[in-house]
Amino acid sequence: MSLLRPYSKVPELNTATVLLVENEEELQSKLADAIVQYEKEFNVNVRLARKLPLPVENKETRPRIDLIVFIISLLSERSLQSVESSLAHLHSDCFLGKVCFLVTDARCGSHTQERLVNVRKLAASHQCPVLCAEHRVSVHTHTHTLSLS
Repeated sequence: MSLLRPYSKVPELNTATVLLVENEEELQSKLADAIVQYEKEFNVNVRLARKLPLPVENKETRPRIDLIVFIISLLSERSLQSVESSLAHLHSDCFLGKVCFLVTDARCGSHTQERLVNVRKLAASHQCPVLCAEHRVSVHTHTHTLSLS
């Protein structure tokens, strides 16, 4: 088993690579599209993974990963379990500003509050930030909204 190391490759000029990790892939591709399409003065590459570890076959051609975002749906216990098992495949240096947790569906019921507390404890133990997001399709306006808080 090979650990994902944050400084094993030289960074590219004016380029950042973000790895989005989500077990259910519900929000992952939409978020990736939004990041890539956002107007900016530098290049952002987005890679997608369902879980860690990443395949060993691509290790040499894989770019340096600058940020790892674990997307956790509070409606799924499996989502949190997948993140917990993926964390074991990260080198400890990754937790120095290169990992964050993006939590979705935090307003969807009482059982999600217990999972949110567990995510906050997990984030605190790794000294990583937690971002809360909601994504939904409005029945009345038929527009997709993504709000971060």
